Amino acid sequence: MAGVSAGTVDRVLHNRGDVSRASKEKVQKVLDEIDYHPNMFAIGLAAKKRYRIACIIPYYIEHDYWHAVARGIDRAAQELRPFNVGVDYLFYNHADKASYEEACTLLQAEPVDAVLIAPNFQEETLRLTSCLEDKKIPYAFIDFNMEQTRALCYIGQDSKSSGYIAAKILMRRYREGQELVLFLNNQKNNPAEVQMQRRLEGFMQYLADEHKNLVIHDVVLHKEYTASNEKLLDDFFAGHPEAVLGAVFNSRIYQVAGYLQKRGRKLEALVGYDLLQKNVEYLKSGEVSYLIGQRPGLQGYCGVKALCNHVVFKKPVTAVKYMPIDILMKENIDFYFEFE
Repeated sequence: MAGVSAGTVDRVLHNRGDVSRASKEKVQKVLDEIDYHPNMFAIGLAAKKRYRIACIIPYYIEHDYWHAVARGIDRAAQELRPFNVGVDYLFYNHADKASYEEACTLLQAEPVDAVLIAPNFQEETLRLTSCLEDKKIPYAFIDFNMEQTRALCYIGQDSKSSGYIAAKILMRRYREGQELVLFLNNQKNNPAEVQMQRRLEGFMQYLADEHKNLVIHDVVLHKEYTASNEKLLDDFFAGHPEAVLGAVFNSRIYQVAGYLQKRGRKLEALVGYDLLQKNVEYLKSGEVSYLIGQRPGLQGYCGVKALCNHVVFKKPVTAVKYMPIDILMKENIDFYFEFE
C-alpha cells in the first residue's frame, strides 16, 4: 500500500532508523489510514525475553490503603503475564527510615527491567533513583511525586489541590462563630509525611483566600491511637465548645470518628481521606461527613501498566497522570467502585 519494501515497513514500525523521510511518511500515511495497532498478544508470545518489574511499597494489612494499591498491582500483573512480564514486591515499614533504606539497598542489587516506587524519604529516594538512572532502568512514582527526579511518570493525586477541595467542601457547612479543629499526628513534620503536608498547605490556602478571620485549633494526636489521645480530645472539646468543624489529613480519620462515637458526640462536619473499611463505616454512621478518595488500586494498576508500555511495548507514556479527587458521602458511597 505504501509502495515500499516489507523491510522498510518493519523498520518504521519498530523505529529502527535507516529509513528515508519520504518512505517513512508514506508508511505512516498508510498506518493512519488503516488505524493500525500492533497485536500485543502476538508480540508477547513471540518475545523470548522475560521482563521483571519490581514494586517497592509499604507493608500492608487487609483493607488498608496499601492493600488496595497491591490489589491494583496484582491485577495488572495478571493481565501482563502472557507478555512474559513478572511483577515482584519489596516491602518497607511506612515512615521507618531504616526499613525504607534497607528496601532501597536491596532493590539496587536486584536484576530488574523497571521499578514502581511509593517514595517515602527524600534523600534515600534520590539515591535510589540516581542508581536506577545510572543503570538506565526506568521507574515510576505512585502516591507521591518527587518532581526533581527523572521518573518516567507519576500516577496519583494532586495533593495540594485535594487539600484545597477538602477545605472548600468542609466550609460549606460553616456558620458564623464556629471554630475549626485540625487533627494532626505527632509525625506531621516527618520527611515521610510530605503528602500530608501538601494537603494541609492546600487546605490552608483555601482558608486564607476565603475565611481570613476563622479561629483554627491544632490537635496533635499520637499516630498509634492511645488512651492519652482520648484524654487530649476530652480536654480539648471541654474547653472549645465552638470547635464543631474538623479535618484529618491522613487515612486515620477512623481514630477521631471512633472517639466521637464512643463519647456520643458528632461534629457539624468532619472531612478526611481514603476509603478504608473503618473510615467507610463511620461515614455511613454519620461521624464522618466526607471522605476524599484517591483510587489507590488504580494507581498501582496504572503504574505497572505504564512501565510495561514503555519497556515491553515501546509505547509513549504520559509524564503525569492525576487521579480523580473523589468526594464521597454516605449518600453515594454504595455506588463507588474503582474496578468493575
